[in-house]
Amino acid sequence: MMESSEDEELFLYHETITPQSKINSLYQSITEKGMRSVCCELLDLKDSVENLCGNTRMKYLAFLRLSEEVVEMEHEFVELRKHVTAQGILVQDLISGLCHELEEWAKADAIVAPHDPQNAEPEDQPSNEPDESKRAFLEKLDVLLAELQVEEAVEAIETQEKRYPELRGSVDLPSEASSFRSALCERKAMLEAQLVRISEQPFVSKDELKKAYNGLLKLGKGPLAHQLLLKRYAHLLQKSIAGFLPKCCYYPRTFPATLSNLVFSSVSMAAKETNSVFGDNPVYTNKIIQWAEQEIESLIKLVRENSPPFEKVAALHGASICFNSSVSHCSALESQDLKLSKLLMVLLWRFVDDVLEMNFMRARRATLDFAVDHEDLPLSPEFLAALSVSTSSSDRVLVDTGVKFIFALQEIMNNLTPLAFMNFGASILGRILELFDKFVDLLIKALPNTSEDETISELKEVVPVKAETDAQQLSLLGIAYAVADSLPLIVSRTGAALNRSREPRNGVPDVMVSTSSSIDYSDWKHNLQHSLDKLKDRFCQQYVLSFIYSGDGKPRLDARIYIGGEGEDLLWDSHPLPSPPFQDLFKRVQQLAIIAGDVLLGRDKVQQKLLSRLTQTAVAWLAHDQDFWGMFEDQSVPLKPFGLKQLILDLHFTGEIACYTGHSSRQVQQEISAVMARGIKTFSARGIDPQSILPPHEWLVETAKAAMRELMACHSGSDALETDDEHLVLDDDSVSDSDDTLSCPSTVDSFHSFVSAEMGDDTSPVYLTDSES
Repeated sequence: MMESSEDEELFLYHETITPQSKINSLYQSITEKGMRSVCCELLDLKDSVENLCGNTRMKYLAFLRLSEEVVEMEHEFVELRKHVTAQGILVQDLISGLCHELEEWAKADAIVAPHDPQNAEPEDQPSNEPDESKRAFLEKLDVLLAELQVEEAVEAIETQEKRYPELRGSVDLPSEASSFRSALCERKAMLEAQLVRISEQPFVSKDELKKAYNGLLKLGKGPLAHQLLLKRYAHLLQKSIAGFLPKCCYYPRTFPATLSNLVFSSVSMAAKETNSVFGDNPVYTNKIIQWAEQEIESLIKLVRENSPPFEKVAALHGASICFNSSVSHCSALESQDLKLSKLLMVLLWRFVDDVLEMNFMRARRATLDFAVDHEDLPLSPEFLAALSVSTSSSDRVLVDTGVKFIFALQEIMNNLTPLAFMNFGASILGRILELFDKFVDLLIKALPNTSEDETISELKEVVPVKAETDAQQLSLLGIAYAVADSLPLIVSRTGAALNRSREPRNGVPDVMVSTSSSIDYSDWKHNLQHSLDKLKDRFCQQYVLSFIYSGDGKPRLDARIYIGGEGEDLLWDSHPLPSPPFQDLFKRVQQLAIIAGDVLLGRDKVQQKLLSRLTQTAVAWLAHDQDFWGMFEDQSVPLKPFGLKQLILDLHFTGEIACYTGHSSRQVQQEISAVMARGIKTFSARGIDPQSILPPHEWLVETAKAAMRELMACHSGSDALETDDEHLVLDDDSVSDSDDTLSCPSTVDSFHSFVSAEMGDDTSPVYLTDSES
């Protein structure tokens, strides 16, 4: 303890050192589990230190190798400098010797042939002067070629050709002139070869290159000079790409944009140098365009070969920014008269579209993979809250599927640039719609009696759960609507970034937009609604079928209730009521409305349309059931007037049920009117006069309202959720919750005042009841 106190005094003024007493007090209370955790952390720290040491050693060895290479390169440079110096001395010696020989030849000519004005022939002297000047020119040209003074040699040849224009043509000349032209052509070929060698040297300045290209241009070799220029830029580009390709695996998201920058920068520099050397010549511009097209094709090929698997989001991000970079560069090249847009769009369209297709296929597999838990997905809380409303533990599998769907789509959209979305928006929205349609098919397979449905046979995945109860089936609708509401929000975020990118900026060229990629959001939302309607219609169909047919397959809604003596039991004159199946239909609609209020919380319009669609489905089945109408048309079956009256009352009651849902559409009213008209026509054909037996329309409406009022009062005194065990399976908790949230109007009149406010109509639906309809 004394030593510990001494240590504290020694380290009292050192804040970075922890005293031993503090360490003891801190770790004496640690349990065995805590000690194991500390040991694991120390082992991890040890591994990190070992990895750091290993990396440091590797980098040090790499530095040593690089240093050795630098030393070897320095030796090579010294040897090269010595070689150049020796060659320069040799050239100077050759020049000195050549000059000395020329002087000796000139002195010898002066001694051998002294000037004798008496013997000279005046007519021969003028004829020898041109030959002497040509010979002197050729000798001077040889000297310039030997000294590698290409610029002076080009100027001398250009001056000589201006002096003698016939040297440029191919016309026949006298023997002496022809021999001079041949000698000049030989020297021009030598000069051309020297200029080509200069332009092909790897380490030559831009000024020397420009002089070489200008020299070839003056010699009439413009196409060759431009070919050499493009060849040089192509070589430099390939060298840059070869140096960068090994690093592509380290930058899977950005390497396509880097390659695009390398290619288009080379094209731009080649175009600028062509313009400065050769001027604004369409021939050379077309050559650059052809070369640029080849390089763009090679660029797309390289990106495809070095890209990550197309189904990865890294590949999508790389393709997106590659498209963004390439299109921006291409737009900038438009100012240099380089039209590369069409080819670029064709090649990039195929590439980006392939990547999009593979990513959406991955999204489909991820959505339909029930083995992955959504808790591992970093999804926005707003989407999770929208999907998790009113879902029980039995629905978690399908909720997880919705979460994975939104996450996969969000991941795709987040890796798209605004420019890519602007050009591929129509294709992307189409794929989103297709994926959502598959998701809806998956939810349909979770409904009862839909596993063998031919309309969704393409969906091979097996749903591990079935929605047996009404609450579970309605939760499928809630999941579908929550996902559908999330889709425009996800797309709109990319659209907002697109609008920001469209803001004018100084010095930034406008980018192209594909004319075949116009985005129609209204049509897309309409198709989303169509997919939702498919799920809603399937739910209504199986719900109505479970109501119409009992467990043994016998129909509850049968034409026999309108035939025979059963009508006497209905006490039509004293207390008319709808038929028992229609009373049961109203009861089920009431029960479903209560459950929908809990499951589809906050979606009042969806609830109203669902209940209205449910009523419409029941009427549609009644209108198209051939067995039902076949019994009326059977001549052997007697019909009585009370049957028609009961049928018309049941249909009026069905119309009141549609009003009860709060969304009585015109289509429901028309279908009810059509069924009434068919019933009247059928009974009229059997000799029953509708005009004489049917009560007034107002009486039928009031009777239907009174029946609904009586049924609602009867149900309000009992358990509203009590129903047939073959269809509804509800536990006690859900019943109590529904009772707490039940909000049913006390009278039909008060409810109809709400409906009238919604529909803008103060009266109940009017149906045709006479035979003339």
